[in-house]
Amino acid sequence: MKVLVTAGPTREYLDDVRYLSNASSGKMGYAVAAALAAAGHECVLVSGPVGLAPPAGCEFVPVETTAEMRAASETAFARCDGVIAAAAVCDYRPAVRVAGKIKKDGAPVSVELIQTDDVLAALGERKSAGREVPRWVIGFALEAANPRENALQKLRAKQCDRVVLNGPASIGGDRTAAELIGPRGEVVARWEGTKPAVAGELVDWIDAWVAAERPA
Repeated sequence: MKVLVTAGPTREYLDDVRYLSNASSGKMGYAVAAALAAAGHECVLVSGPVGLAPPAGCEFVPVETTAEMRAASETAFARCDGVIAAAAVCDYRPAVRVAGKIKKDGAPVSVELIQTDDVLAALGERKSAGREVPRWVIGFALEAANPRENALQKLRAKQCDRVVLNGPASIGGDRTAAELIGPRGEVVARWEGTKPAVAGELVDWIDAWVAAERPA
């Protein structure tokens, strides 16, 4: 298979030197890309800015903003069989980006934020485009409250086939605990361990699922 993987955070700039972002390290997405390559698949890795070297054997597309990630992902998705969307996309951006650097003058500063592009939803909308057999879509959901309910809502709203659910403790760390949520809210699989180990389990599950003609 040829698989798109999104990884890392995105940045949304207030001015030319300050930005909004999050603490995503990209480790999970990069581990997934490495696991796909090790399993013999082709991988296109679209990544926000992280301090990691791209895994060997992957096509690497660096991006910075959410809009850039959406554009690169849509382009790559058109020639892929599926996507594993592990990126932690910045959900909001400043309504206005200031040229130069905002000067500190002691006065309060208010910033109006607007929502960014929804990268995963955009891919979900395109999974059937030009294909008799739709592309498959695996999303990631990092949830703290009502995790399974929120993960199921994300799966349905963004037309995912499955969602990998994890918690805030996974951010930036080398280990994770994850549940794979199905279209009825059922827990399809549970994994815990290092991110490379969990990534390998996820890729093994996808291989078996696709080989079984992707049962619902």
